[in-house]
Amino acid sequence: MAGHEGYLTIGLHEDGTPGEIFIKMSKEGSTLSGLIQGFCRAFSIALQYGLPLQDAVDRFRGMRFEPMGATNNPDIPEAMSILDYVARFLELTFIKEVAQAKQRQTLTN
Repeated sequence: MAGHEGYLTIGLHEDGTPGEIFIKMSKEGSTLSGLIQGFCRAFSIALQYGLPLQDAVDRFRGMRFEPMGATNNPDIPEAMSILDYVARFLELTFIKEVAQAKQRQTLTN
């Protein structure tokens, strides 16, 4: 996104739900990297203390600030910020997939 490279890692609870997130930015030591690490710590603590993932996604999806732009993820081709990307990734991976799995299970029962 806008020439910034980063790596998103999601730590999962035993039940498969996200319990913590890590983002490693390519420009270690930069202000952006430090702010992103702080966001990850706060987000992880909030999840561990019971913030519903959907609530977190709703609050961070759509946040707009630099860097923004094209991504390498075909499911999220454009992001308005790193936080927007993380929220949308979590929604696609953990909220929509769970809802689809529950729907498939209901149809087979």
